[in-house]
Amino acid sequence: MGFRAGLFCSLREACIRFRGLLEKKSEDLTGDHLTPAWLQTPRNALGMASGAAQNSSQMACDREISGFLDAILQDFPAPLSPESPLPWKVPGTVLSQEEVEAELIELAMGFLSSRNAPPSFAAAVTHEAISQLLQTDLSEFKRLPEQEEEEEEEEEEEKALMTLLDAKGLARSFFNCLWKVCSWWQKQVPLTAQAPQRQWLVSIHAIRNTRRKMEDRHVSLPAFNHLFGLSDSVHRAYFAVFDGHGGVDAARYASVHVHTNASHQPELFTNPAAALKEAFRRTDEMFLQKAKRERLQSGTTGVCALIAGATLHVAWLGDSQVILVQQGRVVKLMEPHKPERQDEKARIEALGGFVSLMDCWRVNGTLAVSRAIGDVFQKPYVSGEADAASRELTGSEDYLLLACDGFFDVVPHHEVTGLVHGHLLRHKGNGMHVAEELVAVARDRGSHDNITVMVVFLREPLELLEGGVQGTVDAQADIGSQDLSTGLSELEINTSQRS
Repeated sequence: MGFRAGLFCSLREACIRFRGLLEKKSEDLTGDHLTPAWLQTPRNALGMASGAAQNSSQMACDREISGFLDAILQDFPAPLSPESPLPWKVPGTVLSQEEVEAELIELAMGFLSSRNAPPSFAAAVTHEAISQLLQTDLSEFKRLPEQEEEEEEEEEEEKALMTLLDAKGLARSFFNCLWKVCSWWQKQVPLTAQAPQRQWLVSIHAIRNTRRKMEDRHVSLPAFNHLFGLSDSVHRAYFAVFDGHGGVDAARYASVHVHTNASHQPELFTNPAAALKEAFRRTDEMFLQKAKRERLQSGTTGVCALIAGATLHVAWLGDSQVILVQQGRVVKLMEPHKPERQDEKARIEALGGFVSLMDCWRVNGTLAVSRAIGDVFQKPYVSGEADAASRELTGSEDYLLLACDGFFDVVPHHEVTGLVHGHLLRHKGNGMHVAEELVAVARDRGSHDNITVMVVFLREPLELLEGGVQGTVDAQADIGSQDLSTGLSELEINTSQRS
């Protein structure tokens, strides 16, 4: 489901008030207009005023963290006993050893978010608890894979080599690690857990629409570094949308594992785009093992964006898409994977498959996408190899928009800027609910699919109104996978966050 939270920091409010004094502007400083970190004036420019704001902000954050720790330890005064009910829903009965970290991160972040933990603190405490657990001997949780009489010898050997662990026992032990860390930190919170992070305004809306089930999933993870214990100077934030088909299992799995797998890649520090590609490939490989083990047939397309410092990296499989809007102009970052693409058609036919036109172009007469995680019975024709691209950010970018085909099938790229601009005009620069309006437009235009839209603002929405209505499209050529470095209910989810 992704991680969602809102944190209004006093530093942002103090900075925008001070900037307002400097510019002699009288501006409505409501919560929706608080200046995020990308517009903050550096401390050396603000001098004593900024220092006072930072001290005030730190005190406010300390109080929030202290209050959260007091509350959770009051509700859970001791570790869970073997008979105590678990505070979260366990992800299945068994986990492979490779799945443990990501699945338990998902449990912890969902639990902490539901208790309104500050996002960066929640990520830091989760990382510490995971580290504690993974340093222990997990052999006590081993479970032998179930064998069936009709299994082929190769499948039996594969299962015999796989280490499966009891999910419920792991979840209980992990909660006790989390409890222990909270107990320690109640006395003294490490400075790394209090370190400020860049603030983001992210508007998310998702609906089941007329479909029987909601098979989309999304992830908003601005505290990427905190969650994975990355201590270098490069700030990282991760956003993703996954559009499942044939069930929700693959989409859920991808929303939990892609970013964790990316964090393990050595290339994350030198070639983040390559790290994202490998994360998709590895997630597909892991899900196929799970699908064979549990007889799952679902698949998912997906698109993700990793902002690392001043560079945007995107990766995708299938027809979920991301676009970048820069000074009111759409910059095309990718080309979706569809069977009718000549290169995709040639690849499928070279493998012995075929592409046919039914209601739309389909792989082997079934799937309308040519690449996806999962779809175990359509491999290798439906490839699990992602494409990726990178682009340097100049500071003039407006926002990213990530969405599934339920949106892009009925809303072309060149109309996005006008729709967003119109929303900001009507709402006086408040972008908190822009995704909700975009979803409504897609639904009203006849989309019957699940629809998920995520808008990640890279600048303060009020600034986007200064240039007037813009809706032109950048004439940049299609780039495919080349490097651009030179250039929550099931029915509906609505999340607008500053985090």
